[in-house]
Amino acid sequence: MSVKTLTDLPGLKEDNVPELEQIGISSVSELRDAIFDDARVKEVIKNLSGVGPKTVEGWKAIFSGNMPEAKAAKKEVEIVEEKTEVGEYTVKAKPELSDETADALAKRAVISGRRPAFKRQEWFRYSKLGEKWRKPKGIHSKMKRRLKRRPPMVDIGFRGPVSVRGLHPSGFEEVLVYNVEGLDGIDPKAQAVRIGGTVGTKKRIAIEGRAAELGIRVLNRMV
Repeated sequence: MSVKTLTDLPGLKEDNVPELEQIGISSVSELRDAIFDDARVKEVIKNLSGVGPKTVEGWKAIFSGNMPEAKAAKKEVEIVEEKTEVGEYTVKAKPELSDETADALAKRAVISGRRPAFKRQEWFRYSKLGEKWRKPKGIHSKMKRRLKRRPPMVDIGFRGPVSVRGLHPSGFEEVLVYNVEGLDGIDPKAQAVRIGGTVGTKKRIAIEGRAAELGIRVLNRMV
C-alpha cells in the first residue's frame, strides 16, 4: 500500500491532520519517524482523537511493508467462505400432504409451543433425580393430588392431533435404516429415512448417496 498523504492511512481522518500539526507532524515521513519512536508514539496516540494502539500498529505494518497477519488471515477466510457459499445449497425434499394433514401439523406446532415442561416431583430439590418425567406416587404426594402451586402433570389434554401423531415436523413419516438395503420400498413422497446411530461413516456415505439417487430425504445427514 502506497501512502502519499496522511489521510491515505486507514483510521486517520482529516480532523486528525490539525492535531498532528500541533505536535509538529505535517508530512507522512515525519509521522513514520514518530511512530517508530517509542517516546513520540505515545504522544501521537494521546493527541489524536479516535486513534488507538491497534490503529498505530497497523500504520507500522504499512510503513514496514507488511500487512498484519490477523487481517491477512481474515481476508483469506472471507474468500474461502465466499467460494463455499456459491451453489452448494440444495432445496430439501418436501412431502405431499393433504390439506387436512397440513392443518393438523400447524395445530400441533401451536400446541407444542404452549405445552409446559413436565419435570418429575422435587426435581429441584435433589439433583440426582434429574428432570426426566416420572409420574408422582405416594398417598402424601401433593403433586399427585394436584394441589395449587405444584408443577404440571402429564395429561391427555396436552397431546396433539391424532392424525399427525408420530410424524416428523416436516410431515414425513420416519423410517429407521441401518444399511443401503433398508432404502428399498421407501416412498419418497410420504416417507423419509433416519440413519441409525450405530452406523459407521463409510456405510453412512453409501446410504446418503443411494438416497440421493432415489430422491429420498435423509433427516440426519452428516452435511
